[in-house]
This record gives sequence, structure tokens and C-alpha cells, in this order.
Amino acid sequence: MFRRLRRVTMTIRGQITIIILVALVTIISMGDAVERWAREDLAAPDLENIAEKLNAIAELLGPASPEDRQIILANARRAGWDIELTPTATASRFAQSSSHQSFLDIVAARLFPPDNEPPIGGWQTFLDDRRVIAARVDDDSIVITAGFPDSMLSSAFLGRGPYFFVAFFVLIVFFFMFAIRAITEPIQRIAQAAAVSDITTGSPVFEERGTVEIVALARALNGMRRRIRLMIEARTRMLRGIGHDLRTPLTRLKLRVERMGESGQKDALLSDIDRIASLLVESLNYLRNDYATETIELVDVASILQTVCSEFADIGHAVRYTGPNRLLARCRPLSITRAVTNLCDNAVKFGDKVDVTMAERLETVLITVEDDGPGIPQELRERVLEPFFKSDQSRAGGGFGLGLSIVADIIHSHQGTLELRQRNPRGLSVVVAIPK
Repeated sequence: MFRRLRRVTMTIRGQITIIILVALVTIISMGDAVERWAREDLAAPDLENIAEKLNAIAELLGPASPEDRQIILANARRAGWDIELTPTATASRFAQSSSHQSFLDIVAARLFPPDNEPPIGGWQTFLDDRRVIAARVDDDSIVITAGFPDSMLSSAFLGRGPYFFVAFFVLIVFFFMFAIRAITEPIQRIAQAAAVSDITTGSPVFEERGTVEIVALARALNGMRRRIRLMIEARTRMLRGIGHDLRTPLTRLKLRVERMGESGQKDALLSDIDRIASLLVESLNYLRNDYATETIELVDVASILQTVCSEFADIGHAVRYTGPNRLLARCRPLSITRAVTNLCDNAVKFGDKVDVTMAERLETVLITVEDDGPGIPQELRERVLEPFFKSDQSRAGGGFGLGLSIVADIIHSHQGTLELRQRNPRGLSVVVAIPK
């Protein structure tokens, strides 16, 4: 039984049921305490009692003679009543509100009217801006009493109002706490995990903790993630196998072409074979995906950038580094080296001068690679990050459109950002931001 009860309390439906029950007990106990305090410390007119006594006076006045009526009214006034006998036509001057009545008074009177049968004109009756209660004496006259405070406080309000206000605040507090603890926080935790998750890793990233529904959601997301990873791995293995199997016939084809006599057709065939082989090498390197499994380490990013720039400068390219001589950050060193190398390689293909700069911004490292080439149009800056996409309108040249795709994947694996910007008057600026 206890195990079943625990299973029920682990569901959102069960927790809502418990909250409602606890809230009802709290409302009843707190409402009763607040009502007793209000009745003891707050002075409020008992409109129902006043109406009952006024009806009793009206019953005495009904059969009485004019002289006896005056005696009855005089005795009532000596007892503290503000009372008068008026013609029935006076009821036509009754109003339902007064000029000095506040909004809270009106709301309280509408929400918490007395339970008894209302008097002539209702419980909200005003005569010459004074709140009154009227009772019928006979067909020609009515008796009217006034002199009680015109405020939101009344016996009916003090009897039911505390329960309404306690219920309002208790339910808000309880359900607000429940929404944060059982719904908002787990969903936010799952959303954050989804934002930084890497599909290539095998470990579950969605924490299976919380209510039954949240655990089921996290478990389903982890299962979906595993299925996607297995599907990607299967297709990657297939493509790798195709790439490796194509190398042997390409090698045989190249050997046969090289035995041909010298001719323009031989050079064209060799060029096509070399290009196909290069495409296979770049595709296999892209599918290798080493950056996803490389360990994150604390490395000197400045040293990596200086090394990459020096290697390009040694083979005759105008690549210059600007930035601090030492900057430590947690990253994948080989992946960052590959990303910056791809950016510099892309820049030297289309520009004469390349500037690599680095700066530190709070918890972020900014790496910028700028060239003076033709740049990339605004409408193509997202598409050039896709695998095998090449822009023929600008920056056309060799390669197979995998360089920037690899860079984008590496930066995403670091939970960083990559942005392509147009330089003035010409050129491209690639801004990479990775967390430290």
C-alpha cells in the first residue's frame, strides 16, 4: 500500500491532488483563525441583525395608531436608532451607490451580500448619499434606519471574506511552488541539456529525475538520442566503407592512365582522378569526427594560434597573429587547431592578407580570422556552413565545401558560436566565440 501511495505521489496528477487536499485543510484552519481575529478586532455592522430588528419595529408600527407610532419611534430613537417613518413614495429616491463609496466597498458588497432576504431596495441602498435599510409598514408608509458605517466591512464580509482571501493566497503560493519544483525547473533542466548535448556521445544527457512524467520525458529523449546516434553511426560506417572500397579501383585506374601515351586526354583523366581521390579523403576526414570524442583540456590557445599562423607564413602566405602571448582556456586542442587551420586555409585561397586576432571577454575567448578577399553575400552566409555547399557567386575556387562545415561542428561541440561578417570595403571576417 505504501509503495502504491509513493508511486501515486511521484506523478504530477498525484501531487496536484495532495496540494488540493493540503490547501483545503490550510484554508479551513487559517480562515477560521482569521475570521475570529477579524470579528474580535474589527468593528463591522451586522446588517442582517439590523434588518431583522427593523422588520420587528415595522410589524409593531403596522397596526398602531398615529399616536402609538410616534411613541414607538421615540423609544427606538432613545435606544440609539436613527429611524424615521416616511411615505412609500420615498423608495423612488433610493439609489444603489453613493458619491463617497469606494471601489473596494462596491466590490465587497457585490461579492459578500448577507444571506437573508434583502430589504426594500436591496442591501446596497442609499438615500441622499446615506446608506439606509428600509422595511414596509403598510401600503402607505415605510420605516427607514441609517447611522451605520458605509464600508466594505460587514458581518457577511467577515464571515466569508477571510476564507476567500486565505484560499486565494494559499492556492497561489502552493501551486506556484509546485509549478517551479515539479514542472518549470525539470523542463528548464531538460532544455539546457538539449542545448549543449552532443549526439555523438553515448552517455545520457537528460537527467531522469523528478516526477513520473518528467522521468518518462527524459527517458524518451535519451532513447531518441541513442537511436539517432546509432542511425548516424550506421550511415557513417557505410560511407566510410564506400570511400575505402573506391580507393582500390581509383588506384588501378590511375596506373592504367599513366601507361597511356602523352596527350591532353591523359592529363585531364589524371586531374579528374586526383580530384575524386581528394574528395574521398576530405569526406572521410569529415566523417571521422574526431573532435566529438577528443578530451577537453586546459590549453594555451594563444600558442595554438601562433603555431598555425607561423606554419602558413613559412610557406609564403601573409598570415599575421595579433593578441596576447598566453591565454588559457578549456577546449579540445587538436579540434581548435583544425578549426583555425581550416579558417586560415579558406582565407588564403581568396585573400592576399589574413589577420588572426584573439581577445578575452569575461568567460569567453574571441578568435577572429579576417581576409581581404571577395567576401560572402549575406544570403549565403548560413548555407556556406552546410557540408558540400560552395558559393559560385563569390569566393569560388578549389575544395569541396567541407572546411567551414567542419569549423561549425567543432565550435558547436565547444558550445560556442560562429559568425560570418562582411568587411569594408571588401573581405570576410569570421568571428568565433568559445567559452573558457
